[in-house]
Amino acid sequence: MKNIRWRYIVAGFPELPVQPIPMSEARKILVTSALPYANGSIHLGHMLEYIQTDMWVRFQKLRGNQAIYVCADDAHGSAIMLRAEKEGITPEQLIANVQAEHTADFADFGVNFDNYHSTHSDENRELSAAIYLKLRDAGHIATRSVTQYFDPEKGMFLADRFIKGTCPKCAAEDQYGDNCEKCGATYEPTELKNPRSAISGAVPELRDSKHFFFKLPDFDAMLKSWTRGGALQDAVANKIAEWLDSGLQEWDISRDAPYFGFEIPDEPGKYFYVWLDAPIGYMASFKNLCARTPELDFDAFWGKESSAELYHFIGKDIVNFHALFWPAMLEGAGYRKPTAVCVHGYLTVNGQKMSKSRGTFIKARTYLDHLNPEYLRYYYAAKLGRGVDDLDLNLEDFVQKVNSDLVGKVVNIASRCAGFIHKGNNGLLLAGNIAPELTEAFDAVTPAIAEAYESRDFARAMREIMALADRANAWIADKAPWSLNKQPGKEAEVQAICALGVNLFRQLVIFLKPVLPQLAKDAEAFLNVAPLTWDDHKYLLADHQLNPFNALITRIEPAKIEAMIEASKEDLAASEAAPAAQGNGELTKDPLASEIAFDAFAAVDLRIALIEKCEFVEGADKLLRLTLDIGDAKRNVFSGIKSAYPDPSKLEGRLTLYVANLAARKMKFGISEGMVLAAGPGGEEIYLLSPDSGAKPGQRVK
Repeated sequence: MKNIRWRYIVAGFPELPVQPIPMSEARKILVTSALPYANGSIHLGHMLEYIQTDMWVRFQKLRGNQAIYVCADDAHGSAIMLRAEKEGITPEQLIANVQAEHTADFADFGVNFDNYHSTHSDENRELSAAIYLKLRDAGHIATRSVTQYFDPEKGMFLADRFIKGTCPKCAAEDQYGDNCEKCGATYEPTELKNPRSAISGAVPELRDSKHFFFKLPDFDAMLKSWTRGGALQDAVANKIAEWLDSGLQEWDISRDAPYFGFEIPDEPGKYFYVWLDAPIGYMASFKNLCARTPELDFDAFWGKESSAELYHFIGKDIVNFHALFWPAMLEGAGYRKPTAVCVHGYLTVNGQKMSKSRGTFIKARTYLDHLNPEYLRYYYAAKLGRGVDDLDLNLEDFVQKVNSDLVGKVVNIASRCAGFIHKGNNGLLLAGNIAPELTEAFDAVTPAIAEAYESRDFARAMREIMALADRANAWIADKAPWSLNKQPGKEAEVQAICALGVNLFRQLVIFLKPVLPQLAKDAEAFLNVAPLTWDDHKYLLADHQLNPFNALITRIEPAKIEAMIEASKEDLAASEAAPAAQGNGELTKDPLASEIAFDAFAAVDLRIALIEKCEFVEGADKLLRLTLDIGDAKRNVFSGIKSAYPDPSKLEGRLTLYVANLAARKMKFGISEGMVLAAGPGGEEIYLLSPDSGAKPGQRVK
């Protein structure tokens, strides 16, 4: 049995009969994560998913397996269309901007995707159409008329989140169309009192339209078997069983135009809702990678008879979709189902739901601006078990644990030993093993660490690793090379102690490499070794030259935490500020003037004026002569609006705004008594301002 290893089952799954496989046979593994929506920034709640997935994938690669990690932005939907419209850009530009932000955040957190794509892609368009047609032709698509709220001003059907009104249960105002945030009640949009469109403010109308449904009940028997076959954690399988027992419903997969997405084949004006094209995004991202990687075969991973392993990581909030709709869709279209869906809980901060007002709704970029990303990677690893419990980011515990474990235990070993090797032996690590019982203890725990990683029980892996670090530190402290170094004739013993200390540090780095890739890279530079693999723990460095030691990771300063919280509050303030006008560029062409005091403005006497007569001025290229009635007086005004009004007589009888107390100006053509108000850059774009109906000549404008 020495030449085989066991394939472990993913976190918390029931044990299944598995065959041992030869050590030389690398596993073929494809890993996917839930898609982030291309409509906002990544926050630390999102990062919980991507960090844990990345750690598991890195572990598999470290073991020599073929592990491929793909993801994409979920880039379709009304919300994206409306945001792009608000910002005055195309949806394509919006999703490109967001993808650039997302990929930068993931890269800086060390999340190493093999491919990061978009659901708005040619691959997704083709696969969505092909899968839909397979489902349709097999009889798994139904159509029927549905009644929905319609915004008559915007000309679009409204999703529940775009309808607001008064809760039918508790009468709380300004509640969404499907649930009340105050009392927690759920209801149909048509039950909402005083409904209005959250987009235009219009009163919505009920209208009928044809929708397309995936016939999920067709797959009831398959799903009952698959969900109890080891693909889900027990707690998740039990929850899914409740839905199965209550009876499955058909799943709406369509939306009406206008909508940003892919049109349903043969159905003009009807679009795939994200329920269909989002999960196909995993397949599309891999297909895009295959097109650029000749040695990868799409069907070898997604084909019905594929022997590859396929794992999906997802939060518990939408597990019904990923454990019911998705596998049924794959089954109906002739593709393989996932080996396992790995479900995790939510993130809380300081024991509570993330809060913008408390500064604990923390964007990924805000964190990165203040703290080392590997601090968070380690803390998540130290807290993540194999279940679906929520994880709490307790900021005080976060500081203490990172400082204690990474700085005080792991890096401390290298910092304690490296100096003596450089000063006493010019950086040459001597051969030999002064404490074989210690290295044997490390070797004995290695399978347990590997099994914990394999089962996604990262917290257990970290406990095992830190217990080894404690043991190494205790041994070094007992041997006290700093004291021995002061005793003549003890130089060789000091070098032997420190050589083993550095080798034990190297072992710990190997075990932590999936969690701390940057620390591992920096440690590899100090150790002067090629990138470490899991099997490198089997031997010690001997007669090996080290590079100079530099601090590998520093302590977290509590002030950095406070600064991050304050920055998060500032993010909130900025987001809640009045949005900048998305206008027509007029302020760019003609910027606002300097601020004036109210008294200065109040000195301007604006009056309503009736244009009694308007005529050309002989010899003037731009001027019109206006005779104004301002109630109890007449005024003569020259105005440069000729080019906009080629027939000045049409202005006669019109009311306008007049600056009555402007000093008269002597002009070539006569005296101009005051000024009428017009807007525009000039030329043909100069428009005389008019007051509302009912105003009378001579009335003061206030």
